[in-house]
Order: sequence, then C-alpha cells, then structure tokens
Amino acid sequence: MIATRRISKGSARSAEQRVPRYLQVASTLRRRIREGRWPVGGRITTIQALQREFRVARVTVRQAIELLAREGLLRAHQGKGTFVIGTVANDRWLRLATDWESLIEPIRDNVPHLLRASSPPPPRIGPEDGVPAPAYVYLRSVQTRGKEPYALASVHVAQSLHRKAAKQFAMHPALAVLARLNGRAIARAHQTLSVGAADVETARCLRIALNAPTVEAHCVVTDRAGVAIYVGEIVYRGDVVHLDIELIAGRRR
Repeated sequence: MIATRRISKGSARSAEQRVPRYLQVASTLRRRIREGRWPVGGRITTIQALQREFRVARVTVRQAIELLAREGLLRAHQGKGTFVIGTVANDRWLRLATDWESLIEPIRDNVPHLLRASSPPPPRIGPEDGVPAPAYVYLRSVQTRGKEPYALASVHVAQSLHRKAAKQFAMHPALAVLARLNGRAIARAHQTLSVGAADVETARCLRIALNAPTVEAHCVVTDRAGVAIYVGEIVYRGDVVHLDIELIAGRRR
C-alpha cells in the first residue's frame, strides 16, 4: 500500500513565507473565480477592501490583479472596478492518491525527458525506509503530459532492476515501469508530500513562475527483502495536482 504523511503546519508555513505576497493574493482570487464566488461579468471586491483583507500594500493587490489579467481572468475598467472576464480551467488532472493503482494510472503513458546529471546525490533513505540496494542508477528528468511539463523527477532505481528494462526506464516514468515489471514483488511504497515553491531550475524546467506553488514528493518503494529498489524526489507543478483522500468510507448496510 502507499502511505501518505500529513503536511506539517511548519512546512506549510515555511513554504508560504517563500512565496511572494502578490502570488498568494492571486492564488486566493483565482480560487474564488474557480468556485464561482465572482461569476463571469461580475465585479470583484475593491482594491481597498482587498488591501484590508490581506493586509498588504496597494501595489501588491495591483500586481495580483495584473497577473490574473494576463491569464485572461480579470479586466480593470477605470472608474468602474475590476471585472471577471474568464473562468479557471480545471487542469488538476494529477491525482496524488493514497493507493498504488491510483498513483500509477494517470502517469502510465506519460513521457520523461532525461536530463544530464554530472554528480548525482545519494538516495535519501531513512531507517524506516528499508536497506539500500548495492548500487543505483540515477535518472533525472522532466516529466511531460502531451507537450506540457508537470514534474521534475530525481530518481534512484536499483541497478539490478534497471538492467532488466533499461529502455523502458528511458521511455516511461520509473514508477510506471516498476508497476509493469514481473520480477521482484513490491512489498511497500511510502510517499511523503510537502508544499513548496519553485526555485530557479524548477521554474525553468516546468515553465512556471519563480516561487510558484509546488507539491514535493519523497517516495520509497521496497521489495519483499526490505531493499529500497526505488527512491524518488519529485517536484510537481501545484496547478496540476489534487489530493484525493477518503477520510470516512461509506458503510455497508
């Protein structure tokens, strides 16, 4: 099974502090448009009211509005206010769920674009993750869906496993290849998620703004012998991800 750990308040707060205030304001305004609180053709809250609500300078609110105007969502009319002119498309296709099949299904046919890695870091394996494999192959790639990049992946795959399907690992996301292999049975897959913000390299590779919201995943897959056969550090674009967690399942009668 896949286990997903809760995002700590400290991690979320730290990530929020790294994101510029105008991006935080824009994110909230975008969500209100998506939820229909401000319908197309309707006028949004005044700049003065938004200043008071978010406790920011006027220029910060204007930057947020200008960003959404470039996205085709808002238009300011001098003397009349700012109006909604478009809706937010629901592009959150990547479901980071709490079971193995739901995690694999949306990425099964996606394509990795391998990047050169001159000095790969060691895999991050904690005491609870299992024992390291004798050797690993390091794969660093930009994962794409169609022509759009959605994740920056830094992955260590056990060398013995990589040898069995080297071409497949070059053509498909490593987790999807693992799911297809009939060799070692997967005993455990554990994933930890945290909220982050895009650094310079991530922003360039994923074609997003510097400090744009991201979801960062640390995933370890172990075999029945307790060997960590896959260790992945994956940074997802925040605008394509949604979490789907069943808190209370429906009861049978």
